[in-house]
Amino acid sequence: MKFPRIMLAAPKSGSGKTVLTCALLQYLSENGKNPCAFKCGPDYIDPMFHKRVIGVPARNLDSYFCEKTQLKRILAEGARGEIGIIEGVMGLYDGLGGTREAASSYEVADQTGTPMILVVDAKGMGRTLLPLLAGMCSYDRKKRIRGVILNKVSGMFYPDLKQLIEEELSLPVLGYVPEQKVMQLESRHLGLVLPHELDDLKQRLHEMAGLLGQTVEVERLLEIAEQAALLDGESAGDSAAARSEDGVKAHCRIGVAMDEAFCFYYEENLRLLEKMGAELVPFSPLRDERLPDRLHGLLFGGGYPELCLGQLSENVPMRQAVKEAVAGGMPTLAECGGFMYLHERIYDEQGIGYPMVGVQPGGCKKQNHLVRFGYVELTATESGSFLEQGNSIRGHEFHYYDSTDNGAFCHAAKPTGNRSWACVHANGHSWWGFPHLYYASNPEFARAFVRACEEAQ
Repeated sequence: MKFPRIMLAAPKSGSGKTVLTCALLQYLSENGKNPCAFKCGPDYIDPMFHKRVIGVPARNLDSYFCEKTQLKRILAEGARGEIGIIEGVMGLYDGLGGTREAASSYEVADQTGTPMILVVDAKGMGRTLLPLLAGMCSYDRKKRIRGVILNKVSGMFYPDLKQLIEEELSLPVLGYVPEQKVMQLESRHLGLVLPHELDDLKQRLHEMAGLLGQTVEVERLLEIAEQAALLDGESAGDSAAARSEDGVKAHCRIGVAMDEAFCFYYEENLRLLEKMGAELVPFSPLRDERLPDRLHGLLFGGGYPELCLGQLSENVPMRQAVKEAVAGGMPTLAECGGFMYLHERIYDEQGIGYPMVGVQPGGCKKQNHLVRFGYVELTATESGSFLEQGNSIRGHEFHYYDSTDNGAFCHAAKPTGNRSWACVHANGHSWWGFPHLYYASNPEFARAFVRACEEAQ
């Protein structure tokens, strides 16, 4: 399958990858190119920005969660329009533990045969850019780096930098991004602010796209995208996406909490549940007063419930409806923020407790540091849930809140170092815990959840 694509990668986090990715997606959309988007790594927030720009879900490409064949399948399923834009994660070679190449942007680009464009924050730099770029390129064994875009550079200085880099390194310089307020997105403790919090986002994206069209050689970038390797075993008319359009007849209805408080979902997870026979029915714990009709299961993803404590707590009819459904044995899967919502209380930063659903005894309080962060592999220490004893599933954690009781159904271990801990509350019809799971790392987990929902009818 021929699928033109590029990856925007960088020497470090904070180089401007997300802003440039969104501006480029907006520019391509406004110029009739119908782009699609992907994000390296386990991040949720950047794909939400991508979706806000192009109107369709972005996919995650993560080589810790997926094998090479899975990465290519996800690319094929997400392929649409004329070009794919893949946003890298952290520094180009930063993988597991920050010290391994495994699970890095580079590994994803290498395994998928994707050409890369470096995004370099060049503020305050001149000739020093040469050894920086030379070093980045010297580590590029497969010669995936095909060009560079300089961020936070003045239009006056850019021609000199471009000539210097191209003459001494033979590395194409495709443009620059001036340091302007419109090309900025504010930060929050989990990353960028959420798209819905930027009321003027659409206008800012339009302005970003207009600026990008003046300072970046987009046509050269599109030519580089054409150099992407073919995706094995797929043709444009026979992709996994096309085959899956035949669909699977829904055997059960799963309510999915989707609003500002619960919005962290891997698109691949949702698609996998659908392929296994689930009809996904969105609802809002913030605004809806009752659950959707005829549900057989509930899914609560992560998000920012701590920013909506008053509204969640005041919605007593919804809290009561969820409590009755869960207490009645409805299969329930809750991750991170969703797990917090099921507790008796969540406490704000001033120590004030807000009543929540109340099916999980105890409460959640914010700590003064990241509680757990990074990839994790979960192994069931007993049977009787969606994961059989001794079986594992992979996930990711990133949270400042902690529970008074994290559970002990699973043994959690980080892929680097020797840190491990007990976590997750689980039984034959529920799974609650802080880890965000990636179902495709063990599809039997998703199958068991769907099966439990089917049997609950």
